[in-house]
Amino acid sequence: MKIGFIGLGVMGAPMAAHLVAAGHALSTTLNRSPLPNALQAEVLPSPAAVAQVAEVVILMLPETRDVDRVLLGANGVLAGLRPGTLVIDMSSISPTETARFAAEVRAAGGSYLDAPVSGGQVGARNASLTIMVGGAEADFDRALPLFQLMGKNITLVGAQNGAGQTCKIANQIIVALNIEAVAEALVFASKAGCDPAKVRSALMGGFAASRILEVHGERMIARTFDPGFRIKLHQKDLGMALDTARQLGVALPNTATAQELLNSCSAQGLADADHSALVRALETLSGHTLSAG
Repeated sequence: MKIGFIGLGVMGAPMAAHLVAAGHALSTTLNRSPLPNALQAEVLPSPAAVAQVAEVVILMLPETRDVDRVLLGANGVLAGLRPGTLVIDMSSISPTETARFAAEVRAAGGSYLDAPVSGGQVGARNASLTIMVGGAEADFDRALPLFQLMGKNITLVGAQNGAGQTCKIANQIIVALNIEAVAEALVFASKAGCDPAKVRSALMGGFAASRILEVHGERMIARTFDPGFRIKLHQKDLGMALDTARQLGVALPNTATAQELLNSCSAQGLADADHSALVRALETLSGHTLSAG
């Protein structure tokens, strides 16, 4: 299949590599990220040029405004879209704007799926991403063989565009609140005089065990905050959660608290650190840094 893949960053590059390894022909256009050395792809001058040669166009971009620009901007995907082309947005963006983008693509004769992912850089490299999809079942069936090259847990969440993005926001709420819980517990235990590494080890054998405690708890203790998933991106996702919650009339009090802690980290110069560095905000508030008891 001829696939256009726009957004070859930390996540997009390994995802695209899995498609190429399976024999698909890849075209792209470059903006901030250079073409990875090991990735075989035809580099074209614009998103419109990519759309002109692709059967499927996949986007993996940082923010809603980036998707807007690449899809609808000058020389954007819509300017070169051929009838019958499937556009798959695997970015994590606004559900409301997703519905607008989908309507524009359909009006131009294409089809649209929103398919944000969870699993981070490790999941992208290992083709083990969770993929949450919104859109028509026929479009999902068409895209499923591609999704299966990039992920393991693949779910059509709903027939309406935006359902995948809504599911991803729910995921990010759960992840943020779990990171906050782990950080609070470890700072508490450490300030009380316990070795946080031993506390974490003990908790991993009980009901408090979680993937966040396993992976991010270790990051907090080892002080390894190189991204996996950057604080500024989680800020963006929780911002969308709170904006959408206001539209729906839903209360998200703990999400708001987690966002304020991420804001504090960003103010401390940690916007590009892994989101497990949220612990740094709690350490500042507590006047205590995790250390062996």
